[in-house]
Amino acid sequence: MYKARLFGCFLFAFCSVSAACLAAAEPTSKDKQTLRIIALAPHIVESLFEIGAGAQIVGTTDHADYPTEAANIPLVGNHARLQIERIVELAPDMIIAWKTGNPVDDLDRLRRYNIPIVYSNPLSLDDVAEEIRTYGKLTGRVKQAEGIAANYLAKLTQLRHTYADRAPINTFYELWPTPLRTVANKAWPQQQLTVCGAKNPFEKLEQDYPQVGLEQVVISLPQVIIQPNRQAAQTQDTLHWQKWPHIPAVQHNFIFHPNPDKTLRMTTRMLDELALLCENIDQARTFYTNHN
Repeated sequence: MYKARLFGCFLFAFCSVSAACLAAAEPTSKDKQTLRIIALAPHIVESLFEIGAGAQIVGTTDHADYPTEAANIPLVGNHARLQIERIVELAPDMIIAWKTGNPVDDLDRLRRYNIPIVYSNPLSLDDVAEEIRTYGKLTGRVKQAEGIAANYLAKLTQLRHTYADRAPINTFYELWPTPLRTVANKAWPQQQLTVCGAKNPFEKLEQDYPQVGLEQVVISLPQVIIQPNRQAAQTQDTLHWQKWPHIPAVQHNFIFHPNPDKTLRMTTRMLDELALLCENIDQARTFYTNHN
């Protein structure tokens, strides 16, 4: 396929400096806007739609459900396994893979088909803007992407500024109930807690998503508890914190349930939910300040 060859040369990181690559001209914006893309993560799909490139996606993975149009994209796998034959049948010009969220062995197999692979690897909240810019360059939508990225960074900067000097508030983040897991170190939700001025008692643990003991949490007496999935209350494994009424967060009903599809995805939509989470934490902060 000519487009795939031309785009492969454009992605210098995926080809050697050969005569073929040097001879091929960089694709025009119009060329890039017709490239067929396999997007192997929900956050990638969401960001491509945001810059206007959603129609170029010809395959994706489970849980890519935003915006609603994403439901019409053929599925080619999940976090554990990719359908290699199906991906090849779709004849993509490019694959955008999640570096830490897709099966490495399957990605290695896909390289044998000489399909250019670009990796999404957002490690910080700021990286969302850089990913948006990258997708804009890849799909010929630089202007749209730059505007979205700049707006995102401005909102993030404002949030940080708003809560930078607020008093720390002891906050436990319940990522998963059984086994009980929380966030720490450089984890995505930990960075969000930092923006809100929340103090995580487990922040210094080495792992990003460590397993902790229930007794450790109870002893830490969190003033706020975060359960990112409201539907968790319907499962048998759910932790019902009301069993420990002496915990300040339980006693004063400061248990918050942010939407995980927003907070846990590396997209610009995350900021709206983060702003709400910071407001909720700040309400608790005000309460404790006034009742000390």
